[in-house]
Amino acid sequence: MKKTITIGIPCFNEEKNIIKTYQKILKMVSDNNKYFFKFIIVDNGSTDNTKALIRNLAMTNKNVLGIFLSRDFGPEASVQALIDHASGDAFIGIPADLQDPPKLIPKFIKKWEQGNNIVIGIYTNSVDDFFTFFLRKAFYRLFKKISNIVVPINASGVGLLDKKALNALRMLPEKYRFFRGLRSWIGFKTAYINYKRGKRQYGKSSYSIFDYFKHAERGLFGFSYLILDLMTYIGFILVFLSFVFIIFYLFMIFVFGNPIKASIPLMLAIVFFGGIQLFAISIIGKYIQVIVEETKNRPVYIVDETVNAKQNS
Repeated sequence: MKKTITIGIPCFNEEKNIIKTYQKILKMVSDNNKYFFKFIIVDNGSTDNTKALIRNLAMTNKNVLGIFLSRDFGPEASVQALIDHASGDAFIGIPADLQDPPKLIPKFIKKWEQGNNIVIGIYTNSVDDFFTFFLRKAFYRLFKKISNIVVPINASGVGLLDKKALNALRMLPEKYRFFRGLRSWIGFKTAYINYKRGKRQYGKSSYSIFDYFKHAERGLFGFSYLILDLMTYIGFILVFLSFVFIIFYLFMIFVFGNPIKASIPLMLAIVFFGGIQLFAISIIGKYIQVIVEETKNRPVYIVDETVNAKQNS
């Protein structure tokens, strides 16, 4: 009996790309008679014609499962929906924007056949502007230093997960999810495929610079407590320096009769320590935000409609 590989495609306003992406992926796997291929296409609340195109694909191909979320829950929700609904022996995720080439699929499968549970795509170039490229590099370098896991720089969300890795990801209960971090956290034997990322040819990316910052927050506050530790160390150092300054200032008063006009130093000290306190409270507030999100226990996404769910169960 043939093994089954599920290919997942997350979408948001990709009316110009979804058909082309599906056709290119189908072309890459049509000659592979060794496996049975199924498709899952998740629409994350698109406002263009993407939904209708996915619905037509699913209605004309029983091996295509169309999942329509009730609104835009963010890219992490799309990935989670794919993981939750994937079946078979392996899962390959690839976005619909064609920046990550479908020709990677045979390479992922080959690495899986060699005994790897996880295969990750690593892009060796950048199609981002200089500012975004700098921020992305800085984030992953920082993440590598302060977290308790290793996420390779330029690791994409594209890759393969076998059944064991999929089941491990499904066991993780958190709602504040950072897929690249979770994928590394579960462990297992991992291989990497280097590739060149292409430019988006059709449509416009919905990802803004603020989305990148939110994504970075998920990683930093979800996988590291070092920031809290640093605040503790900084607070201890500042208290110690303040104590030394007080002793020195009292000495100056007794010896020289208070020669320093204190108004300006006091104002600077108030502003400095106030800024440090506000920053520390903000860091604590971010961790509290994560706790609140988890305790709400809301689902990561809500499915509005499915097409071909019975055939692909």
